[in-house]
Amino acid sequence: RKAKGKVWPNLVRGLKSFEPFQVITSDISYIRTSEGFEYLCKVRDVATGIVLAHTMADHMKTELVTATITKAKKRWNLPKGCIHHSDLGSQYTAKDTQTLLEQLEFCQSFSRAGKPGDNAWSESFFSILKKETVHWRHFQTREEVHQTIFAYIEGFYNTRLVQKRLGYLSPIEWLNQYSEQFLVSVA
Repeated sequence: RKAKGKVWPNLVRGLKSFEPFQVITSDISYIRTSEGFEYLCKVRDVATGIVLAHTMADHMKTELVTATITKAKKRWNLPKGCIHHSDLGSQYTAKDTQTLLEQLEFCQSFSRAGKPGDNAWSESFFSILKKETVHWRHFQTREEVHQTIFAYIEGFYNTRLVQKRLGYLSPIEWLNQYSEQFLVSVA
């Protein structure tokens, strides 16, 4: 299906370093259950690697993306001019997504067509998540997936998984040391 709407350039290509919340990235992945596929959309900060928000649903419609972006904005003090980077999926090129990002005064950036490496931040996160929580098990219910993904992201990835690039701190620990100016609510 051909992407609809205005297409912006790749604003992050060639950037070498990032400040917290200068660039956020988003993508959708799926997880198989006995009840059918469950779709996970996440918004992640490039500088710290923290997952700012995630939402799951039994569909991958535009509402999944806009709900996740809205959740990220409510939880975190994301600045005007923040670059939102994604692939060219129809959910990201949809008018509703464009309108929301314009209202938030975010700059929309896209990977080049057929170049998943342009959004490697998202691809690498899903690779790690699936390797550690999905590939080795079979989920019976959607609720089981929701609980597992929530526990992994909020109870491990953001809070306990140390990263070399953050001085062997977790994303939350690093942000707490860097600055509390970005935190609105982690509830």
